[in-house]
Amino acid sequence: MTEGKPEWLRVRAPVGEGFGKVRELSRTCGLRTVCDDAQCPNISECWSRGHATFLIMGPSCTRSCRFCAIEHGGPSPLDPSEPERVGRAVRTLGLRHAVITSVTRDDLPDHGAGHFARVVEEVRRQSPGARVELLIPDMEASTDLLSVVVSSGPDIIGHNLETVRRLQPEVRDRRCSYERSLETLAKVKMLDPPMITKSSLMLGLGEAEDEVLASLDDLRRSDVDAITMGQYLRPRGGPLEVSEYVLPGAFERLGAAARRKGFRSVASAPLVRSSFHAPELFDRMEE
Repeated sequence: MTEGKPEWLRVRAPVGEGFGKVRELSRTCGLRTVCDDAQCPNISECWSRGHATFLIMGPSCTRSCRFCAIEHGGPSPLDPSEPERVGRAVRTLGLRHAVITSVTRDDLPDHGAGHFARVVEEVRRQSPGARVELLIPDMEASTDLLSVVVSSGPDIIGHNLETVRRLQPEVRDRRCSYERSLETLAKVKMLDPPMITKSSLMLGLGEAEDEVLASLDDLRRSDVDAITMGQYLRPRGGPLEVSEYVLPGAFERLGAAARRKGFRSVASAPLVRSSFHAPELFDRMEE
């Protein structure tokens, strides 16, 4: 258990024209963002720059990971108009890099793979020049389901490992697993070798640095291209406490280690999240 947040984790209040534009557009299009639902600390910076990560397939997740602020419980029916509305929002914001994620939908026969594909197709139709990044659930690492998502043609597919092997049962829902997450990422790469794959780790949950390095090795063995690492922050009312606030220097050291291990793009700092500065991370891989 820790005391109050250190200075390097304090963020400014939401301001700016860009922030208001994203807020208004998400309301008028009837869309959710993971920025809001997951209580992301970077919401001010990202929205002020006109960046947002759209959250599809409803407000409720069928899994109940202890680190997550998104509500869980009985899911709602899929909205067939959602793909068009996401496409319209991407077009209206003029996004050059659209990031789309979802709640986990274990209740659906295809775990939402078809819905993801329709969203990608709609974004492509309305904004042909935009890059599309998906952050997907594990979909039980099904080759058939993952192939539906891959074949829709996104530029990046991410799936988060979240934490080191030892802490998985404490942090994630029992239906998640370290091995299944690695298998999901490896299968995406198998289905489309040029596809850029991405994952993320939260630090400050009680992991040791050598465990983080071991997880980075496991991700590289699954041929993951990009990694983000950031500080876990307990959401309001969340059951999982912060074990420690990891110093910025430790993030820098782990980021350097990840680069040496062969990741093509690395973001490692206390406030980094899965989609933080996503366009810049992609640009870095193209340099």
